[in-house]
Amino acid sequence: MNNLIKSITATQAGFGITILRIVAGITFAAHGAQKLFGWFGGYGLDGVAQWMESIGLTPGYLMALGAGSAEFFGGVALIIGLLVRPAAVVLAVTMLVAIFTVHFANGFFMSNNGYEFALALLAISVALAFEGAGKLSVDGKIAR
Repeated sequence: MNNLIKSITATQAGFGITILRIVAGITFAAHGAQKLFGWFGGYGLDGVAQWMESIGLTPGYLMALGAGSAEFFGGVALIIGLLVRPAAVVLAVTMLVAIFTVHFANGFFMSNNGYEFALALLAISVALAFEGAGKLSVDGKIAR
């Protein structure tokens, strides 16, 4: 078990990945808060659930809860640098689903509700899954 924890939390990444992790974490947490709590102009679980049902993601409530939780709690994990690799993998899967179920048909650019933004968040998530939390993280302290 100790080796598993060390392999999940170990990181050689520096301050650059730390900055990327924190900014992405804030972004994910804010989007998750919109879905879960209706904060920052979001629709909350009921509104997001209805929308997800309308685009064929069923059951809508469960899908909204899953996406919102992945973004909010995954974002918080990125911000504090705790279990960053598992959180990044969950966030990457969430972005893949968003890209292919919502944005892909609209083309690349965000101005047309395209996948540009979700792709950037996917790339960050994949980078964090490979590199780990970087300096100034709980993971780094656990690994030591």
